[in-house]
Amino acid sequence: MSRHFGLFVLLTALFAGDAGANQIRGRVVDAATRRPLADAIITLGTRTTRTGSDGGFTLEGTGARIGVRAYGHAREWLTPERLERSDGVIALPALVPRALYLSSYGIADRRLRDAALALARTTAVNALVVDVKGDRGIVAYPSRVPLAIAIHAVRPRLIPNLPALVASLHAEGIYSIARIVVFKDDVLAEARPDLAVHTASGAVWRDGEKLAWTDPFNHAVWDYDVDLAVEAAQAGFDEIQFDYVRFPDDRGLVFSRPGTQQNRVAAVSGFLAQARAALAPYNVFTAADVFGYVCWNQNDTDIGQTLGSALAQVDYLSPMLYPSSFQYGIPGCRDPVSDPHAIVLRSLQRALERTGERPDRLRPWLQAFRDYAFDRRPFGAPQIQAEIAAADAAGTDGWMLWNPKNVYSSAGLPPKGR
Repeated sequence: MSRHFGLFVLLTALFAGDAGANQIRGRVVDAATRRPLADAIITLGTRTTRTGSDGGFTLEGTGARIGVRAYGHAREWLTPERLERSDGVIALPALVPRALYLSSYGIADRRLRDAALALARTTAVNALVVDVKGDRGIVAYPSRVPLAIAIHAVRPRLIPNLPALVASLHAEGIYSIARIVVFKDDVLAEARPDLAVHTASGAVWRDGEKLAWTDPFNHAVWDYDVDLAVEAAQAGFDEIQFDYVRFPDDRGLVFSRPGTQQNRVAAVSGFLAQARAALAPYNVFTAADVFGYVCWNQNDTDIGQTLGSALAQVDYLSPMLYPSSFQYGIPGCRDPVSDPHAIVLRSLQRALERTGERPDRLRPWLQAFRDYAFDRRPFGAPQIQAEIAAADAAGTDGWMLWNPKNVYSSAGLPPKGR
């Protein structure tokens, strides 16, 4: 990936001889503007540091490779030998992902996969979000995680070789994002009722799709999903995206701890923190999906999601800004499907105002499917254009289109090179 993406990294490496420790000093700047990149992340082994306002950093640690990544840019790996050959300078362009979603079945279907890749060759699309663990808890590749094998979650025929899939996407110039559905996990909850969410009567609770969920307080569940995330990082994905990293939105449920707001928020942020620490050696971006109304609500929306607590633990936050999901509208916009631009732009602006964060810490999900909550209108070129224009106006780190059928067209997509 290093020849495709980028930023300038100016590094000087000092080696501590027989101790095996490296001391890395350098400065990170943007390739196009030569502007210092503050808050870039440097990784050496299990240790990380951030660049200062001048793009500079110092880090000591052990490891054969140095990882570098920055918001709005791509990740990079460097070896000491490469630093010497390049005089410590690595130049690569910035990266703004514009993605399509494919389920594990979609990526396994040659027709759907080839159609998505064809759009990447002719439009601004340059990324794919691929399910490695989907909405039902199915693990789509031959995982070696013991619990995944024990509960028969693995479906290796979908993605027989995960590293090979990622390599093929990279060969197409595709930024690859692994989607992992966390607490909504029918397979694990069925196999291990002790890890499931229960009703007051003691039965395993099921949502509107008749699917069971795992208990977000249970650390065995955390460990399982983090282990799967590590496998995805080892396979070469550029980013790990956690979805359904929340509590179920129903009343009267029984968890292993009291379901107070404080406890819910701590559980969600705690899982994301554990994942971040485990993924640190892989220099991989992390992201979390949140409800669109999280941009507006002052509480945790009764599911454990708040802007600040989630964003503190990941590189990117991805609010799901589907107009159809805004059944109550937003102030000044009571008919969301009639004004998708307002829904997306104002929600993003609200999130940025509330967090004080830079816009490139957000990458929204956008609606590319027929409305289901209002008048069932299709979301075609006008709506998709409006959503993308809103994300661009907010300055986010790109956008992602969601269609559960995995069917997309060029309608509404910017042309390649824009």
